[in-house]
Amino acid sequence: MLAKRAIVNLEPKNPRLTFACELDPLRLTTLFSDTQVIEDLEALDARVALMLSDFSPERANVVQQLNTAGIPVVGIPLLPFEEGYYFTADNAPQAAERYEKWKAWTAEHNLGWEGVGLDIEPDASFYQQIMENPYKLVPMLLPRLLDAERPKRAQAAYTVLVEKIRSEDYSVENYQFPLIADERRAKANLLQRLLGLVDVRTDREVWMLYSSFMRTLGPALIWSYAPEAEAVAVGTTGGGPDVPGHPQMPTLDWDELARDLRLAHLWCDDLYIHSLEGCVEQDFLGRLRSFNWQEQVMLPRTVRLVGNLRRLLRVTLWAGARPWRVLGIAAAVVWLVRQWRRSA
Repeated sequence: MLAKRAIVNLEPKNPRLTFACELDPLRLTTLFSDTQVIEDLEALDARVALMLSDFSPERANVVQQLNTAGIPVVGIPLLPFEEGYYFTADNAPQAAERYEKWKAWTAEHNLGWEGVGLDIEPDASFYQQIMENPYKLVPMLLPRLLDAERPKRAQAAYTVLVEKIRSEDYSVENYQFPLIADERRAKANLLQRLLGLVDVRTDREVWMLYSSFMRTLGPALIWSYAPEAEAVAVGTTGGGPDVPGHPQMPTLDWDELARDLRLAHLWCDDLYIHSLEGCVEQDFLGRLRSFNWQEQVMLPRTVRLVGNLRRLLRVTLWAGARPWRVLGIAAAVVWLVRQWRRSA
């Protein structure tokens, strides 16, 4: 049976690990006051992707601490919570301004970065509304269906920002919902209009495949999407945006994290873990230092279901992008059926 087969990753090379860290300045300072965290990151030869919703001296001190230890840091400029926190399809001008403030802060404190990350998601209020009353999302999302040019505007604006960042000798990565892959294959933009996904190309696109969000389907989603991904983010092990009212996802235990890492590593050598603070809280860093990447991993039981769901999604997206063609085909089928019945 499919669910009982085991796969062995024969690739001897261990992946590069990047830990996402998303804490306010006080908790961030507390996290890195533990010297064991730095030692574990050094031993793992890992990077840190640091979310930056403020440009405070406390954050600068932590970046300097990581620079001194030789731990690569990816800076992810964000907006203050009051301004929406995430970069979105609609706030590209504010995102560009935020990048300029990040540069000034970097120069002021002489900070070193391996690159810049763009976290382009729905506004923080979108997630808050899910928690408070998801039905109120309907009037929020429906007007977006009428704005067919929204995805093009967002893509053009963020492409300009990406090129500017590159011109200043930084590599650029972005963090993406994997559904964008199905939308690209369907040559559609429905999800981009509704959810505000932005199809901007960077040096590295990281697909967020957090199985804690959907325990039943999550491992199979990794199995399905990872072969198409440049880099995969798994999680979450705890923590999350420092945003009031933001939904807190269930956390993975060690066995679940180990499974997800091995599944993703079957195809990817560039793995991200959300989050560093969750790994520290659950004492995962030490266990990762002696992690056996070659251990057998079982095929998820819902692989076929996820494959069928993805095919259905692509058909739906394709049809949604071509409603008149679909109506024409449907009308033609009805006409042919009627002609067949009359001649029978």
